[in-house]
Amino acid sequence: MKFRLIHAEKDHHKVCLLARVLGVSRQGYYAWAARQRRGPSTRARRDAELTERIRRHHQASDEIYGAPRIHVDLRELDGVRVGRKRVARLMRVAGVSRRKGARTTVTDPRARSASDLVGRDFCAEEPNRIWTADITYVPTSWESHRGSGRVQVELSASDHSDITDFV
Repeated sequence: MKFRLIHAEKDHHKVCLLARVLGVSRQGYYAWAARQRRGPSTRARRDAELTERIRRHHQASDEIYGAPRIHVDLRELDGVRVGRKRVARLMRVAGVSRRKGARTTVTDPRARSASDLVGRDFCAEEPNRIWTADITYVPTSWESHRGSGRVQVELSASDHSDITDFV
């Protein structure tokens, strides 16, 4: 940001003065300006190309493959020699991941939300007055992306209630 300001104002003031006022070195500005003229480095261009290949392989796998499998695909299908950790880094930077989390609820945008009858106060004044429930999706294996897994339902009554009649 400071180097851009120096670049914009260098026609009106000396670069050494602007650098001193902004607290940066003159050499740093000139190095930045040279990088701007050259454009992205070879590695940055190669990373952009690899990221596109990674996106294609990830989409071809229905967004299931992680870095190890994408790495194998790049090597075996495309003939690209690249490290697995570089693939993992590029996937992380690009936001490409097989970890999407389970979608347990598909809400209807036209449906009305349930009203909050207890006003978020879950302390009951007498037993068996307030009942709450929670649903938690617990993946049981790597196969959880295919829909297998376990859904855990928890039901809780207010303090001192006897829920054995309901179980």
